[in-house]
Amino acid sequence: MSYFDAASAAPLHPVARQALQASLDEGWADPARLYREGRRARLLLDAAREAAADAVGCRPDELAFTTSGTRAVHAGIEGALAGRRRVGRHLIVSSVEHSSVLHSADAHEAAGGSVTLIEVDRGGRVSPSSYAEALRPDTALACLQSANHEVGTEQPVAEVAQMCQESEVPLLVDAAQSLAWGRVPGGWSLLTASAHKWGGPSGVGLLAVRKGVRFAPQGPADERESGRAPGFENIPAIVAAAASLRAVRAEAEEEAVRLRGLTERIRARVPAIVPDVEVVGDAVHRLPGIVTFSCLYVDGETLLHELDRADFSVSSGSSCTSSTLTPSHVLKAMGVLSEGNVRVSLPPGTAAEDVDRFLSVLPGVVSGVRERLGAPGAATRAPASADSLVVDALGRRCPIPVIELAKVIGDVPVGGTVRVLSDDEAARLDIPAWCEMRGQEFVGEEPADQGSAYVVRRLS
Repeated sequence: MSYFDAASAAPLHPVARQALQASLDEGWADPARLYREGRRARLLLDAAREAAADAVGCRPDELAFTTSGTRAVHAGIEGALAGRRRVGRHLIVSSVEHSSVLHSADAHEAAGGSVTLIEVDRGGRVSPSSYAEALRPDTALACLQSANHEVGTEQPVAEVAQMCQESEVPLLVDAAQSLAWGRVPGGWSLLTASAHKWGGPSGVGLLAVRKGVRFAPQGPADERESGRAPGFENIPAIVAAAASLRAVRAEAEEEAVRLRGLTERIRARVPAIVPDVEVVGDAVHRLPGIVTFSCLYVDGETLLHELDRADFSVSSGSSCTSSTLTPSHVLKAMGVLSEGNVRVSLPPGTAAEDVDRFLSVLPGVVSGVRERLGAPGAATRAPASADSLVVDALGRRCPIPVIELAKVIGDVPVGGTVRVLSDDEAARLDIPAWCEMRGQEFVGEEPADQGSAYVVRRLS
């Protein structure tokens, strides 16, 4: 079995396993107590904090351990907004942030605050100038992830941090995906991360708050972790998290070169061996181990199941794999194809042979799924017979609306139009993406009695 979903959760690092087992015997007592067992627990906690702070690039007394990366994000945003309430209630976030950031932004807006959503380019990257334009006198906080969890795109954190500093606005950086590879550059003010992303145990998050940042912890007061993370510290898990972070950092430089070579191979080979594929994410500014692509005319859920049957564990941002039947907010913000989406995220130690086997299996898997769905053949085109056609795809889900569009586009002459009726949320993203990939014109979306009508003009 080849596990290619490290961006969701990395396998437990051997160092984490060893540290966890060792500290179970020494780190069970209350570190706030003065007796021998408490002092031993305190020593373990302090050593872990120093190691984690060194990896982050902050002072130990600036770093708190939380119960998860999500909790770190929520506590960081809530505390920073509350600490700067006198300045204003304006929050800036990018449109591709992790859902934990966007949920915090929604809660802030629901409570009367204002939120500016920064758009990204087709590679998933923000423009630093967009943050500069969004900064206002009442801006309390800005948020920007260091790298995206779905497509691997790295963000210009240093440039945005400088602009925020010049406006005296703190910047919170979600570093969950990138911290294993190195410190986050630039003058950030708050930083969050999650241990299970780098091979530590789940249930441990990091929240760093620089000295001088106005911060007011929310919720009932608690004496643990400087009041920023209530509850008894899980010292064995914290020790394992810090030890594994140090271990992966020691291996990071060499492993990054190797994994980047493997993902480059996937990025180059997939479009060559699988027709109608869009590789998404910035080609240059990206993490070493993540590569994401979307396949036309493919049901994402079926594709993932078939790859699992072939012993490959991957993930997807396709609406076809979501219980909400809505496409990934990241892919939607980027304006790229979402159907048949596959994210390959390689854990450290991935063998080149496993990647080669994946590339050998993928074309047959995609072809089989397309055949079952009745996808159009690449060379098939019916003679033009009408200036306009209507495709009724109401009640049919991704990728059927796009498949039906592709089947009939050749039935209209060049300059003719096809109106696709669909109530599938993914169609709003996938039909324009199909037009761009196939060289056709997306005229626009029109209201319909049910759902929407997506109008496409044939150009070739």
